[in-house]
Amino acid sequence: MAGLTRLNARLNRRRLIVASGGAALGAAVLGKGAYVAAQDSDVIATLVTDTAGIGDQNFNDLANAGGVQAAEDFGIDWRVLESQTQADYVTNLTLALEQGQLTVPNGFLLIDAVAEVAPQFPDKFIVFIDAIDENPNVQSVVFKEHEGAFLGGILSALVTQTGVLGIVGGIRVPPVERYEVGFIAGARTINPNIEILISYADSFEDPTLGQDLTLAQFNNGADIVLPIAGRTGVGSFDAANERGEGVWILAGDTDQSHLGPEAQLAYIKKGVDEAVYQGCEQVANDTFEAGIRDLGLTEAGMDLLGFHASVDQGTLDIVEAYKQAIIDGTIAVPANDAELEAFEPTVLEGGATPEATPAS
Repeated sequence: MAGLTRLNARLNRRRLIVASGGAALGAAVLGKGAYVAAQDSDVIATLVTDTAGIGDQNFNDLANAGGVQAAEDFGIDWRVLESQTQADYVTNLTLALEQGQLTVPNGFLLIDAVAEVAPQFPDKFIVFIDAIDENPNVQSVVFKEHEGAFLGGILSALVTQTGVLGIVGGIRVPPVERYEVGFIAGARTINPNIEILISYADSFEDPTLGQDLTLAQFNNGADIVLPIAGRTGVGSFDAANERGEGVWILAGDTDQSHLGPEAQLAYIKKGVDEAVYQGCEQVANDTFEAGIRDLGLTEAGMDLLGFHASVDQGTLDIVEAYKQAIIDGTIAVPANDAELEAFEPTVLEGGATPEATPAS
């Protein structure tokens, strides 16, 4: 299932994107930023984005890619409503549920709006990405980001030349916390003395600030930075491209190598596109199941992929060994601050670098 690479270009954030049967169709204006397909379909599915919108090169584009692929494969009518502010969430969810059978709220920040609107449409289906809602018409899809991030921490601690890593976060919602905690646990498993710089933009839509925060971490010795920040994380690639050789970006959620082919060390895959695709498939085939889906390495919802060609086979083997240890249950990766505080690293043979120390 392809991610962002299926998208040909950044899309206009203020339009409603439509696909049906594999093609974008002629559209009729419904209202500000809203269009509908001019052709009927048995299933109408609508993505409601968070405020980072389409074109974030990350989380929302990934969800959209899943819906676009579902439109091609199942003949559904795929639409996108972009939320310009958080005040738009209830309005957009209501419109989506009124106009179609399936609505996909994308992101933890929509949690209150989903709780308010979902009970009003008990006969409609909702696939809620990144948060849990217990209404009987909601399929909540959450991810074990900490498992994928743990592998990213393993890789980064093995590759770093300075002994300093960085994290640039957007807003510290639970999925972002899981990313942060897992990355720290993985890095400390390899080198307990590693230094990890952490900065938050308090925004998922500010690439300029993302660039500034990343450059500051590079200036303070970090040579690998993990952005967990949506559109803000695009700025991390800008910073790496500006700095040039000697620094890396570990991408979150999806392959972002198009933003800097020589800057991306690897990417932590988060199967948002696959979850959206599967939800559309279920509704198209009348097999929708409400409840919670919690996807990690075992379920192929998370992974570490797209390694730069400079990563040697020995390093890849160590990462793979830790991946298998998580799948086997040998390692339980912490998912929150309290679990990280109590975490006792399990060092696999050949998997520690005790000589590594933070840069002075």
